[in-house]
Amino acid sequence: MALVGASAAPPPLKLCASLLLSICLCLLSPCQGKPDYSEYRYPFIRKASTFPSSLSSSASGANNAYDYIIVGGGAAGCPLATTLSQNFSVLLLERGGVPFANANVSFLENFHLTLADTSKTSASQFFSSTDGVLNSRARVLGGGTSINAGFYTRGNPEFIRKVGWDQTLVNESYPWVEKQIVHRPDFVPWQRAFKDSLLDVGVSPFNGFTYDHLYGTKVGGTIFDRYGRRHTAAELLATANPQKLTVLIYATAQKIVFDTRGNRPKAVGVLFKDENGNGHQAFLKNNLQSEVILSSGAIGSPHLLLLSGIGPKADLEKLNITTVLDQEFVGKDMVDNPMNTIFVPTNGPINQSLIQTVGITKLGVYLESSSGFGQSNDSIRCHHGIMSAEIGQLSTVPPKQRTPEAIQAYTQNKRNLPHEVFRGGFILEKLASPLSKGELRLINTNVDENPSITFNYFSHPYDVERCVDGIRLATKVVQSKYFAELTRTDKQTTEKLLNISVKANVNLIPKHTNDTKSLEQFCKDTVITIWHYHGGCHIGKVVDHEHKVLGIDRLRVIDGSTFSESPGTNPQATVMMMGRYMGAKILRNRLGLAATV
Repeated sequence: MALVGASAAPPPLKLCASLLLSICLCLLSPCQGKPDYSEYRYPFIRKASTFPSSLSSSASGANNAYDYIIVGGGAAGCPLATTLSQNFSVLLLERGGVPFANANVSFLENFHLTLADTSKTSASQFFSSTDGVLNSRARVLGGGTSINAGFYTRGNPEFIRKVGWDQTLVNESYPWVEKQIVHRPDFVPWQRAFKDSLLDVGVSPFNGFTYDHLYGTKVGGTIFDRYGRRHTAAELLATANPQKLTVLIYATAQKIVFDTRGNRPKAVGVLFKDENGNGHQAFLKNNLQSEVILSSGAIGSPHLLLLSGIGPKADLEKLNITTVLDQEFVGKDMVDNPMNTIFVPTNGPINQSLIQTVGITKLGVYLESSSGFGQSNDSIRCHHGIMSAEIGQLSTVPPKQRTPEAIQAYTQNKRNLPHEVFRGGFILEKLASPLSKGELRLINTNVDENPSITFNYFSHPYDVERCVDGIRLATKVVQSKYFAELTRTDKQTTEKLLNISVKANVNLIPKHTNDTKSLEQFCKDTVITIWHYHGGCHIGKVVDHEHKVLGIDRLRVIDGSTFSESPGTNPQATVMMMGRYMGAKILRNRLGLAATV
């Protein structure tokens, strides 16, 4: 058999500390502790090093041959694996560990600490796009559901219609997720003031508590329970068939293995390494319906396709990657929904809250809010992306001038700031369906290192126009009587509110003197992420409507990399639903419509 991708074990992980990364280092390191491997929770979860180490093709007839190999145990991968395991053998490969015994992942009060942890064992892998926006990608079972703000809301019905999904099966798949891990939030005063302020400025009607995507103001679900404990997509594995599912943690997929002897390449297995750096190879069973399914997210899936030889031939040849399929669209049209924030100071401590309320406007923007994550001692000494309440000047210094001495001076000055400047919360303005697009490109062949990612935020003028409208609306929300009563502060001028965001260390983009005068410039200079990036494996370009990779047999991509737009205010509900939906659809197609899951 001509196996493309089969090779010796990979080179060891390069350990490098870059200047940009050091900006995000937390001065008070979160308590790491020794992982408790007894708390894997489910008997089918084990470390990758327990898998047979043979790299020979003869292993294809042994116990490491499966009906389905899923790469990525995230929001889509976990429900997909659970569903397929009801009838077929499934191997799920997850590059990170488990979320269950990780306090930084498990509890709402520690939400920001996972993002601040930039160690190589963190559940959150830091990266910075070439645009200068700090970002994160999940590296843990449960994927983004293990590190996000927890808000649960279904996708826009128009999105479901565009994708062409079966509405009946969609309506069965959402509740399957909701019954297992979704909760009604414990509504706090900050969120109540935000809800009242949205209605006060015309984001109406009030739709109450609902999972549905409806214009106006609503309270949505959350994956945090009333005790503040997170319930991730990993808990959707609870209903899996334990006799047919194997989940390997710390299993980093390096390449898809192909048989290229026929007219079309076909996937036959996956090459991966374990937590010790040793190589392993898992194979598919020898039948036409067995498949490798990538569910590694909008960065991981196109990245692995490229490393496996599916991508633009000229780019692959530059890195000496054997081309399996010359595919120009892999990694293209990457999109991240830009977000801008307004910090709302208070005259006293405020309860912590993550997203509970959302304003779904007809301006093409969504408004959300969070509070209380800047006032603790660990917060004051850490940088945590969108939840940062840092009032520093480092972001005004061009990247090449950020010397170690400048960073040390910045962090020392931040220690000396009065606690009062960290009290408050944020109004978050997210752009829906941005038209600005970027791309993902390989830098090297090391799967552990981030590829080059560009989003080209606000390169399309319509995106800038909508952001300006959104900031104007968000400012009115902050200036409403309800926030004035809650924060016990005088009404803030627009310029003063915007100036706080300009001075905060939210990205690596040099600032301009007219940031508080020009809302257009404010949008561009203070842009951050809400981690809803998507694309890179678009339907009709990289995969078909069944999510099968075009030009390749026995290979699919099922995750947010196939989305042309984010499916609503927050995508996790739809991505989890998608895993269940596609698993059920695969079973029905393979077993007949009478199949029950």
